[in-house]
Amino acid sequence: MLPKYNVAATLQCAGNRRTAMSKTKTVKGVGWDVSAIGNAVWGGAKLADVLELVGIPKLASITRLGGRHVEFVSIDKCKEENGGPYKASVPLSQATNPEADVLLAYEMNGEPLNRDHGYPLRVVVPGVIGARSVKWLDSINIIAEECQGFFMQKDYKMFPPSVNWDNINWSTRRAQMDFPVQCVICSLEDVSTIKPGQVKVSGYAVSGGGRGIERVDVSVDGGKTWLEASRYQKSGTPYIADDAANSDKWAWVLFEITVDILHSTEIVAKAVDSAANVQPERVEDIWNLRGILNTSWHRVQVRVGHSNL
Repeated sequence: MLPKYNVAATLQCAGNRRTAMSKTKTVKGVGWDVSAIGNAVWGGAKLADVLELVGIPKLASITRLGGRHVEFVSIDKCKEENGGPYKASVPLSQATNPEADVLLAYEMNGEPLNRDHGYPLRVVVPGVIGARSVKWLDSINIIAEECQGFFMQKDYKMFPPSVNWDNINWSTRRAQMDFPVQCVICSLEDVSTIKPGQVKVSGYAVSGGGRGIERVDVSVDGGKTWLEASRYQKSGTPYIADDAANSDKWAWVLFEITVDILHSTEIVAKAVDSAANVQPERVEDIWNLRGILNTSWHRVQVRVGHSNL
């Protein structure tokens, strides 16, 4: 029997915060706000162990027959595949690396997967956009080239603002894998009416590829000045980025800070990951026609009493 591993990991749709991006210019896709994301403890077998059973050693990047990618095929059918199955792939080097923690998961938070989350078996690819963590797994294939499925080749690719549906060439961009550093205020909605005084600002921050969160900055004056928020993953335990003994590298980091708010204002949050990657200030600079990877500074307007901004 293969050993079971429990991995705390955040899965995030590439379209998280698409609604805010669509306010700049129309995009195509489901109108997600800030909650197309979730964090769980996934239980299952490491894909690296499973592949070793069929003769593919740990840390292999190519098989004897030239396989360089691992394709996951779902039992779920979709119109984008002309009625065929949903599918995606990851590089073999990632699949065979035990440190990448790619799981064939059958549990979520200590319970068997339910139907919505992929029962009886799903893939969990930590640190990568959710589209690659295929649910309702039917088969696994070792292939020479990247999966040619619709969602690998004609979706979930990052294009510049200059590209539109008339001039798009999907082959010019790679399939998106890691998600960038992200930060969201959850304790306040845009627009919130509050009483003057102390206000707790809290939310989540996360970065792809196993990168930690070095800090979260919060501004109560629209980004003119900044305060550093406290960070944690486990209540009562201070978080230190990339501390393997005391942090979960694939899981989101929660932040909070109490600030004084006396007048109507704009509260802003931004995160910096352990590779010093930062979030862009303006959503306009990263607008793309599919509305993916909106990692711009997160802003919420607050009104004190009944005053106007």
